Amino acid sequence: MATRHPNLLDRKRAALAVIDMQEAFRKIIGDFDETAARVSLLVQAANLLKLPVIVTEQYPKGLGRTVQEIAQHFPEGLEPIEKLSFSACGVQEFDTRLREHHAEQVILCGIEAHICVSQTAHDLLQNGYQVHLLGDAVSTRLPRNREVAIAKMAKAGAVISSVEMALFELCPAGTAEFKQMQALVKELK
Repeated sequence: MATRHPNLLDRKRAALAVIDMQEAFRKIIGDFDETAARVSLLVQAANLLKLPVIVTEQYPKGLGRTVQEIAQHFPEGLEPIEKLSFSACGVQEFDTRLREHHAEQVILCGIEAHICVSQTAHDLLQNGYQVHLLGDAVSTRLPRNREVAIAKMAKAGAVISSVEMALFELCPAGTAEFKQMQALVKELK
């Protein structure tokens, strides 16, 4: 088999990072429900592929916990990482979990794209990780900030992708889980 391009996701090297998909954001982000549905699907796909999942929550005492439509699919024993810094890399536990899973590629989704997601992406890039930003699984209160954030992360070196692109890179045709992955992807809106 030919060598794959290094910018394609490899499930042996990848981890999914879900940033701050918390209840308080539901009422201020216009496309929150759609974003949450895509992130939920990502977590389900990660479970199918036995991909590590790392979840952060920004000040959960004030902003609430991860929304139920995502949390119900957490792998057994997953505890979200509570943070006060915008970047998830500001919490040692985040880096520790990535290292424990030997992750080299971080699939990034969540909110808000221009604050916590962007700062996390920049810090991950600075720390030597390959960041795959899923443009259709990040959002912001003001749509213009989402576009600026994606452009800035791309300029910094993040690989811009989508949920469907990422899932089919992680689960190519012919793999044991392919039919199950196809069924999940059909749920994408």
